[in-house]
Amino acid sequence: MLRQTLRISLALTLFAAALVGCGERERAGAPASDAPAAAEPRFRAVATVAMIGDAVRAVAGDDVEVESLIGPGVDPHLFRPTSTDMQRLLRADVVFANGLQLEGKMLETFAKIAESGKKVYFLAERVNPALVMRDGESADSPPDPHLWMDPLAWVAVTAAARDALGDFDRIGSPTYTRHADEYTEKVRALHEYAKGVLSTVPPDRRVLVTSHDAFGYFGARYGFEVVGIQGISTESEAGLRDIQRIVDMIVERKVPAVFTESTVSDRSIRAIIEGARAKGHSVAIGGTLFSDAMGPAGTYEGTYLGMIDHNVTTIARALGGTAPERGMAGRLGAPRAGARE
Repeated sequence: MLRQTLRISLALTLFAAALVGCGERERAGAPASDAPAAAEPRFRAVATVAMIGDAVRAVAGDDVEVESLIGPGVDPHLFRPTSTDMQRLLRADVVFANGLQLEGKMLETFAKIAESGKKVYFLAERVNPALVMRDGESADSPPDPHLWMDPLAWVAVTAAARDALGDFDRIGSPTYTRHADEYTEKVRALHEYAKGVLSTVPPDRRVLVTSHDAFGYFGARYGFEVVGIQGISTESEAGLRDIQRIVDMIVERKVPAVFTESTVSDRSIRAIIEGARAKGHSVAIGGTLFSDAMGPAGTYEGTYLGMIDHNVTTIARALGGTAPERGMAGRLGAPRAGARE
């Protein structure tokens, strides 16, 4: 009888302690033990560059986990995945890349992913080939992978993301179509903003000098002559003759500003500025543009819309045009909507 009484007493003590602990957790803001667990994502996707990741995330929606492999300030032309990166890729259910030789050091990696049975979708290679520019006149010339520099070309990449997601997950296809339509409206609004502010740049100043040739689509869409010191890939090096030729052009045409890039050394740009100064022409750095990577995560510039808004606004203002200091929606320099500050 005494043993049974002790057992009952111990059970009551443990039950009371559990009630106290639960109350303390609730007062501290911790979830109660019976709170519903966070929903598991439908599947996990990894994108190579953040621009592709942003498009896939916008189309997939919140119930798909999407992460980007190549972060802010990292050059995708030169990126080689580490063993940790390989683990992230192999743990994903599906992988999305830009393609068109942008991730040129990852070809072996993509082969290994395919061997593991996972799908890799190269979104820029799924658009109409007529949209793809080339570095030369021949059809065999290397493709220009920087489609994101033209918002209307990015609409086609968004459609490719929608179709690829629908191919991978047919049940979610109607949702992906709805999200793609919503995202496309935002991208088209960005294009209208860009067209408006860039048209205010005087025609004789529509010369865009950058560290490497990433702005061809931008120039073709908005009527700018684009001069990249390095080629389409940052693997190419600019020689002294290239530097001198660009210096002469800048001096002759009185170009007021040149632009650095967030993923490329500014060494060549500074050589251009020094060369122009030696010839009696002062040229400023008009700002740092996002070319092969977006801005920091958690910021507006860390989204595709914010990246292009920043570039357009910076270029227009530096070359004599009129654009609001904080961009299309007054958000430049602000945290991304919904992001923690």
